This record gives sequence, C-alpha cells and structure tokens, in this order.
Amino acid sequence: MTLPSPRDFLTLLFSAAVRAADPLTGITAHLPQKPRGKTVVIGAGKGAAQMARALESVWDGPLEGVVVTRYGYGCETRNIEIVEAAHPVPDAAGLAASRRLMEAVAGLSEDDLVIALICGGGSALLPSPPEGLTLQDEILLNELLLASGAPISAMNVVRKHLSTIKGGRLAAATKARVVSLIVSDIPGDNPAHVASGPTVPDSSTRHDALQIIRQYSLKLPQAAIDHLNSPKADAPRPGDPVFARHEHHIIASAGVSLEAAAELARSEGITPAILSDSIEGEARDVALVLAAIAREVAGRDRPFTKPVVILSGGETTVTLRTKGGKGGRNGEFALALALAIDGCDAIHVLAADTDGIDGSENNAGAFSDGGTVKRLRAAGLDPRRVLDGNDSHSGFKAIGDLFETGPTGTNVNDFRAILIA
Repeated sequence: MTLPSPRDFLTLLFSAAVRAADPLTGITAHLPQKPRGKTVVIGAGKGAAQMARALESVWDGPLEGVVVTRYGYGCETRNIEIVEAAHPVPDAAGLAASRRLMEAVAGLSEDDLVIALICGGGSALLPSPPEGLTLQDEILLNELLLASGAPISAMNVVRKHLSTIKGGRLAAATKARVVSLIVSDIPGDNPAHVASGPTVPDSSTRHDALQIIRQYSLKLPQAAIDHLNSPKADAPRPGDPVFARHEHHIIASAGVSLEAAAELARSEGITPAILSDSIEGEARDVALVLAAIAREVAGRDRPFTKPVVILSGGETTVTLRTKGGKGGRNGEFALALALAIDGCDAIHVLAADTDGIDGSENNAGAFSDGGTVKRLRAAGLDPRRVLDGNDSHSGFKAIGDLFETGPTGTNVNDFRAILIA
C-alpha cells in the first residue's frame, strides 16, 4: 500500500473530522415532533446557514425563520432567510440580526415550535447591548476579550451578562416550545457556552463576570461595569419555569470528529493517539508540551511507538502582545511548535479550525514541520519575531504553508494532528 504524503495524509484526517461533524447527521437524529401551530427556525453561528439547509432537506412540513452567519458563509435555502454579519468583531448587521431573531419568536404561542440552530461564532454575530451601552461598547468588549487570553467559557460568561439576547434570553422571549440543536465548539461541550447560550440558560452570574473582568484586567467602559453591578444584568436561571418545555441536543462535537480521524488513520496503517478533545491554554504553551511529546516519540519511541499520529482538539487562546499581526490560535500553535521541533524531519503538523477560519483571516490554519524554521529564514523572516508579533499568518503565507479550506459548514473547534513518521 502506498501511503499519501504527510501533508496529504493530515489533510485527509481533517476532512474526516469535518465530515463527522456534518450537521445533517445530527439534525436528522434529533428532529422534534411537529407542533400543532407553526414552526419557526432561528439560528446563529459560522455554520448556521448550512444547518438551516440541512434542516430544510429533512423537515416534512412548512417552516419559516431567519439565521445569521459570518460574511461569505451563507448558502442557498428555500424558506429560511440567511443574513450575514461580522465575525469575530460585531457590526451593525449583527445588531439588526439580533433584533430579527427576537422579533421572529416574540409573537408565538404555546402551540408553536422554535427550532434553534446554534454553533460557534454566534456570540459575535448576535450583538445586543443592554440599555445604557452601545454597539461600539460591545465591539470594544469583543476586542478586549479576544486579546485577553481568556478561555472561551470565561469570555462567554462576560458576554452573556452584557447582552439582551444571550444567556437564555432569546428562548425566554417566547411562549413557544424551543428545541435547540447545537454544534459544540466548546471544550467539555457545555451547551450554555456555545455562542454564549442564546437559548440555553446558565448557572453563571454577573458576579462571575465581574471576577473574570478583574482576573484578566479588562478595561471596560464604566457603563458596562455599572450594568454588571446591577440586577438588570442577571440572566434567567436554569430552573426558571420559562424553560420547562424546552430541550437541547449536542448534535456534533470534537470528540466524535477526532474518533473519525483516528479511524481513518488506522485504515492507512498509522496508529492514532487521541490526547484530548478539550485542550485549553495559551496556544504557544500547548505547542511546547505537544512538541516535547513528539520529540520523545521521534527519538525514543515513547510514550507512543512511531509511526503514530497524535490527535487533539479543544480551543487554545492567544494573548496579543502587539497590534497589527495577522493570524489565529492554530497558526500561532503551528509556528510555536515549529520552533520547538526545528530540524526534526520526522515530525509533520496540521493545526486548523474545523470551521475553515483561524482568527480573522481566510485560512483554516497552517502546516508546519521540522523544516519550517529553515524555510522562514530563507524567506527573510525571523521566526521568533513573527511569533512574538502574533503574525503567524504572514509567516506561513510567505512560505506557502497556509491551510485553506473555505467554509466547512460546521464548527467543532480546533483540530490538531502531529504525525511522527
């Protein structure tokens, strides 16, 4: 049997992971019963349009509704309207979309059904600042959170207490039964944290949000702090009767996707080792740990015997040290790991976001290997300075090592594969 090249092999694993997160499979398995009244669809996230199209393909009956996705991530649907807005930093289109979703559910009765299609990216796509705050305040909040290095769960605790739509408030705004179908991009798959839980209540409090703001030294507008110190910031609690008839289902997750990639690796004669589907932490720190494991395998055949592919998922973070750099957490991980495996030709790496977007650019992530540092220097770049400038996208672009997929239609967060040949 002829094995594909290392990069082709890693690409095949990524494709298998994305296929396993196809929302059609999960939606089909969790279709709710038809209501006596009408069916209204709402949704938000980078894969929300593809989720809407999948639902239309299997729903036998009338439906209507509106979902919001990232610019360029829409697709053709029959009855569900697709609107687009900015991500990862909100804009006025997202503000208008939030109002549309609230209006779509506000006048419904107990005989009606709301199907909520929720996936990663929904937090930025649904700006809805409370009274006394502006869209500009919410834009600043997102910029500060993205630069802070805080894990996604902590970011979303802050977001949902400075919102009139997140933290279960969208579901609480209707008398209809709400069934949420969720593609999880959150380590641990807590449904209340995906897209800051617009339809799922959470046990976190505004006091938790204030603690996170202090912990990460976030310089928020005084109006935001005043709001969080007021009972107006309280989100509905999980035991609130308004949620009594509601239900939610995780229809795709990182764990299932990693298992699919592992199965494909086995079919190619490469032993897979899944470390975890919920790794968090600073991207460059996680890279140093995984690089040490990869070097140990390459040099000593422990803790795994080569050939092996080490798989992991979750969501790392990046603390911005400078302004002006381009790239995301997966590019940062791949570059930091490249520095740590410099000269080790047996190690090949792919780090990518399963939604097709790493950070703010149009690549899913990047490839790196034992020769990456040498190629960067040959291109006139100092790899350490590129990393310190949070500019991994520019570095990998210069040497042709960006991994570009376009929109995948799903989002189960980071996919990392390290092949030791």
